[in-house]
Amino acid sequence: MKAASLNSVTPYNPANAMSAAPALKFSSDIERLQQINTIRNTSAAAQTKRAIDLLKETRQALTAEQINEACYVDVKANKDVFDRLSKNFKVYYDGTRFFYKPKHDLKDKTQLFKLIQNFPEGIAVADLEDAYPSVDHDLKALKAAGEIWLVSNFGSAAEDMAYPNNHRAIKVDDDLKQLFRGIELPRDMIDIEKDLQKNGMKPATNTGKRRAQAQVHGISNKPEQKKKKHGISKRTKLTNSHLPELFKDLS
Repeated sequence: MKAASLNSVTPYNPANAMSAAPALKFSSDIERLQQINTIRNTSAAAQTKRAIDLLKETRQALTAEQINEACYVDVKANKDVFDRLSKNFKVYYDGTRFFYKPKHDLKDKTQLFKLIQNFPEGIAVADLEDAYPSVDHDLKALKAAGEIWLVSNFGSAAEDMAYPNNHRAIKVDDDLKQLFRGIELPRDMIDIEKDLQKNGMKPATNTGKRRAQAQVHGISNKPEQKKKKHGISKRTKLTNSHLPELFKDLS
């Protein structure tokens, strides 16, 4: 039995083993190589921005090799990119690693709130938005809680300034009150719009255009006066004397 079983075993053939192994596909890495080639053929400014975006997104200290591995920007081999990246005001380079450097070094909502409190005259949202990844969410949360004010420029949808809300009454000097009350505003809306434009503000209305359109369509600019309703008085001449119940309040 043992001999028979040994004779039934198929002898090892190296050719069979080679044919059984899966064929290696060299094309599986072509897309990555093409992407690397495309990125490294872009301008030094574009590659620098790509590296800065990586540092901003990860908020980690990365070496040149790690940057190359993550976004295919070869900082070490491209001197122009290295100089641009290491000297960029948004980047700190300690000689080995690159760090993203926001204008304000904040880590969470508590630090964000404390910073805004130090700016009663307001702080630009643009200076806060890159402090850490969730800063926009924390700004909205502080606004919803009534801790801060988010104010946008006139006519702008974006919120540009953040102000602390200290829940305290602001004392205004009498001289400032008199100065404010002494300012005479133009009577014509067009003059008001011109003054706003002179001060760099965009008016929400366009009175000149509205008036021109009104003239084309024959619409008067004067507000329509409601006709005064005349009630029945004792001086009213009564012609329906056969309906005395209508005039019982005049007797």
